[in-house]
Amino acid sequence: MEFKTLRNIENSFRQIRLYAIVFALLCAAVTGYALWKSYGFAELQRQKIYVLDNGKSLMLALAQDASINRPVEAREHVRRFHELFFTLAPDKNAIESNIKRAFNLADKSAFDYYKDLLEKGYYNRIISGNVQQRIEMDSVVCNFETYPYAVRSYARQIIIRSSNVTSRSLVTSCLLVNSVRSDNNPQGFNIEKFSVVENKDLEVIER
Repeated sequence: MEFKTLRNIENSFRQIRLYAIVFALLCAAVTGYALWKSYGFAELQRQKIYVLDNGKSLMLALAQDASINRPVEAREHVRRFHELFFTLAPDKNAIESNIKRAFNLADKSAFDYYKDLLEKGYYNRIISGNVQQRIEMDSVVCNFETYPYAVRSYARQIIIRSSNVTSRSLVTSCLLVNSVRSDNNPQGFNIEKFSVVENKDLEVIER
């Protein structure tokens, strides 16, 4: 009888211990899940920024990873450089102003190309011939798999003379490196190893 009683006590103790272990595991699981959800909630809250509107009310703004917009900024940087560098008017001051602004977006390779055109009298012919030149960007292809980022641009030059309008293809290549953002360089890139791969006449329309 006593042996049976001892057996019952031992079985009861095992059951209590099992229940205690299961309860402890359940508490640990609930605690872990609560911590995981709280960290996730805190991360979501960190992405929200509240801005005072004239000191009266709170406006909600969402924080965003800056790297998400880098491909868009890279294409805009290259596009802006080409617009400044290749848009020319028969005015020396206008040409120098655009070229100077373009130099803020590129390294010495762009200056070397400009100097080569200058020595060949290209800009003098633009001014003396009363020539208008503008550029239409078709596409900017950036490779963000490797750094510096390789870029190839496809555009069309429209050269307007008094006698005709010439359309030329323009294909350029360069490398993009990260740089400091400023008023002169809002995208925070710098163009390196700029070169013209192709620049040939497509059509000439008499006026």
